[in-house]
Amino acid sequence: MAQSELTIDLGAICTNWRALAQMSAGDTAAVVKANAYGLGAKRVSQALAKAGARTFFVAMAEEGATVRNALGPGPTIGVFGGHMEGDAALIRDANLVPMINSIDQMLRHVEALPGHPFGIQLDSGMNRLGMEAGEWSALRDIALSQKPVLVMSHLACADEPGHGMNAFQLQTFRQMTDGINAPRSLGATGGTLLGAEYHFDMTRPGIGLYGGLPYIEAVPVVTLSIPVIQVRDVNPGESVGYGNRWVARVPGKIATISAGYADGILRAMGPKAYVWAGESRCKIVGRISMDLIGVDVSALKDPPDRVELLGQHQSIDSVADAGGTIGYEILTSLGPRYNRTYITA
Repeated sequence: MAQSELTIDLGAICTNWRALAQMSAGDTAAVVKANAYGLGAKRVSQALAKAGARTFFVAMAEEGATVRNALGPGPTIGVFGGHMEGDAALIRDANLVPMINSIDQMLRHVEALPGHPFGIQLDSGMNRLGMEAGEWSALRDIALSQKPVLVMSHLACADEPGHGMNAFQLQTFRQMTDGINAPRSLGATGGTLLGAEYHFDMTRPGIGLYGGLPYIEAVPVVTLSIPVIQVRDVNPGESVGYGNRWVARVPGKIATISAGYADGILRAMGPKAYVWAGESRCKIVGRISMDLIGVDVSALKDPPDRVELLGQHQSIDSVADAGGTIGYEILTSLGPRYNRTYITA
């Protein structure tokens, strides 16, 4: 078979969630947006619910409906994008909790779904989503009279513990919310790691559940094993792949493996990326193409049948470094052609 194997350890995801939950005295939600960071919202949400998670967050109402279908009634599912035009039926039928981001969204929500639960998202300095101080001041008393289930904000630089923006946003969030009679939430994974003053009533870890930074102690979650289709000898002066970008200087062996940018392996990472054959690190050579990648296996005694791109030897963030990106993009780019195997929690 030329199909690559993507193994997703649901037990590791739950272990990471429990460890992050133990850091916080309040509740701990689970962020499962973007199809649980590319790993499958249905299976991941069900495993986390079994592990004890009772609140989940997604980016948009359509994602929320998918998670509701997976979990059934009971868990709270918050929608970061709030109540968008045309969302009312989905929010009602899937019993979702929109995080209201503006006065317009607030009006839309109370008019379309009076009495339906909602949360509030505030902008504490990131300038991405949420009500700014002026909006919140104008709406605060009215919104709080409707009893929001959560008032939240989001940190811009939580993955840099020493960054001054963290303390600034904490102070701003406190100024906007101290004294309110509603649960509060500020920290995602990075905010959880910053300490108790950032936790409030609920933390919302995302990337840390899936084995990514800034949660250094996270248990690895994904393994990506790619089959070798062919191994060939190359002589000095011969090139590999499109554009003649890699040329052999000495005699060697090149393995062609069955994956490429159509599978979410970023083309930009080629010049700096490696795979592993057992305990041996092997350099990717030439351009990453749509379905195929060249790997230098000259140093190996026996050519491998498969190589590992992600796993115990190489994290999502190590691979991301090679592509000049972040672990989030590596996970969410994983394509549909992989044979996905889930290790149950």
